Amino acid sequence: MKRHLIIATAAAAALVAGGTVTAVAVSNDGSAHTASGGQLQATTTAHDAGAQASGTARVQDGRSSIPMQDDDANGQEEIREANAAKVSAPDAAAAALKAVPGTVTGLDLDADRPGLVWDADVLGKDGKWHEITLDAGNARVLNQHVDHDEDDDAQERAAAEHARTDAAAAARSAASHGKVTSVELDDDHRGKAVWEVETITKNGKEHKLLVDPQSGNVTAAPAHDSDDDDNDGADD
Repeated sequence: MKRHLIIATAAAAALVAGGTVTAVAVSNDGSAHTASGGQLQATTTAHDAGAQASGTARVQDGRSSIPMQDDDANGQEEIREANAAKVSAPDAAAAALKAVPGTVTGLDLDADRPGLVWDADVLGKDGKWHEITLDAGNARVLNQHVDHDEDDDAQERAAAEHARTDAAAAARSAASHGKVTSVELDDDHRGKAVWEVETITKNGKEHKLLVDPQSGNVTAAPAHDSDDDDNDGADD
């Protein structure tokens, strides 16, 4: 099988200086073979080098490939993520419930790992809390497991079970304020349960909205709530 041999620039410098170099040939099947003994190894394949140069995340295991850059100099990362997600929050909720029937209590658009995903929390009909990771490009389930570390909050469980407006409906209600990036059931917001929904507009303006689980009415979150969230983030 044809092998591609890539030797780092440093290898050439080492040869000029009289040093010993180890070159590693990488075959098409991904296996590495040492050409000679020494101290310096060059193991980067052309495929990997291209990925590193472009900053493109390569997603495997059947995931859709939504390129995600490491940083965003213009501060528009949130907008880019929201625009890149082909799966909306309501569709992510529906896909999560196909995997685990029950009630979705949280959705979060996440780009911390290779590719873009929706993280969903579901209180299953089996009475257990489930965490489900969905591809934000095609709603495919990438991972799911029972959250054994989740504290069984009776109040949160009751709020989820008795909510007339679910996470998908809360997201649809808030969609007029921008693209939904997060939905979470707060079981004790000023003594009552509410859906907290975060959106972002095309010009980068973020909104935090409250959706009543019973009536579905949408209101803007008080300004100091957002300030508290910012302070919490600063303490982390």
